[in-house]
Amino acid sequence: MVKETNISINSDRLWDSLMTMAKIGPGIAGGNNRQTVTTEDGEARKLLQKWSEDAGMTMNVDELGSMFFKREGTDKDALPVVIGSHLDTQPTGGKYDGVLGVLAGLEIVRTLNDLNIQTKHPILVVNWTNEEGSRFPPAMMASAGYAGIYDINTLLSAKDSEGNIFGNELDKIGWKGSEPVGAQKFHCYYELHIEQGPILETEGIDIGIVTHGQGLKWLEVKLIGKEQHTGTTPMNVRKDTSLAMSEIILSVNTIANENQPNALGSVGHIEVFPNSRNVIAGETVFTVDIRSPDINKLNKMEKELISTANEICQKYNIEINIEQIGGFDPVEFNKECLEHLRTNAKKFGYSYKDIVSGAGHDACWINTVAPSAMIMCPCVDGLSHNEAEEIKPEWAYSSTNVLLHAAIASAK
Repeated sequence: MVKETNISINSDRLWDSLMTMAKIGPGIAGGNNRQTVTTEDGEARKLLQKWSEDAGMTMNVDELGSMFFKREGTDKDALPVVIGSHLDTQPTGGKYDGVLGVLAGLEIVRTLNDLNIQTKHPILVVNWTNEEGSRFPPAMMASAGYAGIYDINTLLSAKDSEGNIFGNELDKIGWKGSEPVGAQKFHCYYELHIEQGPILETEGIDIGIVTHGQGLKWLEVKLIGKEQHTGTTPMNVRKDTSLAMSEIILSVNTIANENQPNALGSVGHIEVFPNSRNVIAGETVFTVDIRSPDINKLNKMEKELISTANEICQKYNIEINIEQIGGFDPVEFNKECLEHLRTNAKKFGYSYKDIVSGAGHDACWINTVAPSAMIMCPCVDGLSHNEAEEIKPEWAYSSTNVLLHAAIASAK
């Protein structure tokens, strides 16, 4: 039985905000294409600015374009309790991935205003720039810059597939701020996100309390063989990189399965050269994605993969180079913040369970510099990074209510 309290968000207002934001950068199949630092991203930012300023908040924008909206607390020296996520989407993204977390923060401030609730700590709502990384690498760019993971000038110099420079594109849409990255200091950080997986919906659970974020390694594998005619080169003398790649891909799957539980592995990006029907592939480049919340297991999988890949290439007389091009260690979120989420899920009578986030989120980087926690709501069929992504209004309501009360507890 779900209990009502006299401090609850306005469900209709939150849902209306989500649907209004979704009109900016519509996709072709009901979702959104609002990639980072595009015109559509700029329009979404303007709408968020208007709504936030209408709610009495003041805005600061840093050099990477992240937007910080502050509701003052009673203690002017207290650090803010921060709620945030991102407005940018995948090219064929949904209406809720990231957006729910930002607009939940806005709705929490609106609710505090409605009920005239004052907090000791300020409340800060943040929209992080370029979480998705679909246009400019790396993903979770601005939060990584905030956490000091990457040099800011390096991030501003990032290029997309057409050679556009991130800093120039950010400036072009008018959202390159002047505040130094990292100038805003946090008391703690909360992020609400859709699960992007099927566990909560399948098990009929209202709330996911995210205790850990999976560690991730992206390994770029480059194989060099020899381009030869497919019709005239005997099988026993070929240096076929596509053949070696196929066996390495199978080994990725085998290694992940042999390291269960909580181990994942796949290959999603492949380039074959010269990519001709009647030429043996003389070069292939592909990226291996391995994940686990256990750092020892993650390192073990990497070691096993490198060893197996080298054995395969030796068998086929193929040169191999493996380079890590991305990744982060597993994350363990702050116990106090997590307990605030659990306590308030209980208070409302919502069912909940501890889960591990399989995807990367801004909270994973922020957790390295400030106490952080994540909360998740279900999504239909576990579908995300897809225009058919969907959640129910009651899921948005329940998760934002829990977040509201956790924020109040942290903000005193």
